[in-house]
Amino acid sequence: MRKTRASANLPSATPATATPRKKPAAALNKSSTLEDIGAKLEVRRHPGARRLTLRISRTRRAVVVTIPVQCDLDEAGSFLDRHIDWVRERLDSLPCSVPFQHGTMMPLRGEPHRVVFTKAVRTRLVTLAQSSGVSRNGSPADINGRWPEIHVPGDCAHGSRRLRDWLFDEARRDLDQSVALHARRLGLKAKRIAVRDQTSRWGSCSTTGVLSFSWRLVLAPHYVLDYVAAHEVAHLAEMNHGPGFWALVKRTCPEFQLAKTWLQVYGPDLHRYGAAHATP
Repeated sequence: MRKTRASANLPSATPATATPRKKPAAALNKSSTLEDIGAKLEVRRHPGARRLTLRISRTRRAVVVTIPVQCDLDEAGSFLDRHIDWVRERLDSLPCSVPFQHGTMMPLRGEPHRVVFTKAVRTRLVTLAQSSGVSRNGSPADINGRWPEIHVPGDCAHGSRRLRDWLFDEARRDLDQSVALHARRLGLKAKRIAVRDQTSRWGSCSTTGVLSFSWRLVLAPHYVLDYVAAHEVAHLAEMNHGPGFWALVKRTCPEFQLAKTWLQVYGPDLHRYGAAHATP
């Protein structure tokens, strides 16, 4: 299941393409970082490209330059330089990244939670709690406006990794349940489930029956994760997006359109969470 393309097109006043000019030197690496604007740069050679194109990947906060095979990197650098103001404008319009650190507000199953690095040494278990420290089951903020919390024990230096590992486990648990449910309804069986940090798709189904999912689905409301699980289970029978496929999705997940719309509107925002450093 592909994600909605998170890219921007150049305005008509600024050409989106340019015919390559041959130059001998190479000015760019295929993958580097534009330090002055805080973004990763990706240069891709495409055999079908006739012109240079430029887009912004919202999910990876990356600048992607696609060039013809015969074009050298120096020309790609010149092309980027000519449109650097447009790149800055588009990057500035993206929401800031949110690292996993003490005090961070982040969604979990669609509800806001506050991350608390407790520094506890007697346990390694990440737990959910109300702001008062009382165990809870995932309800919204109480009448005093205190948000539920994710308590992460241990050394703060390892808190981000520990929280990320826990989110992977939570995503797998939810996906295991949803996949089992929809597979039973449709009389199908998945070979196994994989949870990954993928940016181009929320989920996928291999020809061997392996279902892969993005861990970030656990940040979305549960009905969204459940729809993606249903979507990929349906691919076990129909490896296409034809009428037969959508009939299977509707049979096992009748309200799928609501979740599909949520992903299109709010899905790209989930990629803000868990970055190593916040964007100023």
